[in-house]
Amino acid sequence: MRDIKRLREKMGVYLVVGTQDCEYSSEMTVQTVEAALRGGVGTLQLRDKGSKLTAEEQYELGRQLQQLCRDHDTVFFVNDDVELAIGLQADGIHVGQDDMALAEVRAKVGSEMYIGVSAGTVEEALAAQNGGVDCIGVGAMFATRSKADAGEPIGPVGLEEIRKAVGNDLPIVGIGGITLENAAEVLAAGADGVAIISAISQAESPEEAAQALQRIVRSR
Repeated sequence: MRDIKRLREKMGVYLVVGTQDCEYSSEMTVQTVEAALRGGVGTLQLRDKGSKLTAEEQYELGRQLQQLCRDHDTVFFVNDDVELAIGLQADGIHVGQDDMALAEVRAKVGSEMYIGVSAGTVEEALAAQNGGVDCIGVGAMFATRSKADAGEPIGPVGLEEIRKAVGNDLPIVGIGGITLENAAEVLAAGADGVAIISAISQAESPEEAAQALQRIVRSR
């Protein structure tokens, strides 16, 4: 059953990761995620773009990450790949503006799976809300090299506009170029959490980076 209150609580520190963020190594990806979950990551999104894995290897990676999420009471999303999300019995599927229509996604995944959508404008956010999404990822917050399709940064000001437009009931996570230094700005603009790629996956200690981000989230 979809529990939006729990989802909002778990989105404080939201890790987006794939093998491309971990030297194209499944083993390193699993190690990075395990450390990050120990540090307090509440939501994980498997986003394996430009993967060198076969479909079977990608499924096995997803299975391992799903189990880690269950062990740590972490919400597990799959990016874009609806069939993989269904096969893994993921908690959620996250889709972009150019991916499958929301009604089609819901028809495929059923009523129990969360659906998240990327939004960079008020219009996109309102369309997603009207389409029945459970959360939106808003960005890019800042310039980023981790996500080639992130688009031009809209900044915390853009997120604040989206928050005002959709109201307080829809969970929002900011994404794109977020670091320990600027995460508080994103939260102050109305985000329920911060979606992180390199600030955790490229950190010397993913566990300590996640802990530090959790402290920022809790201190808002």
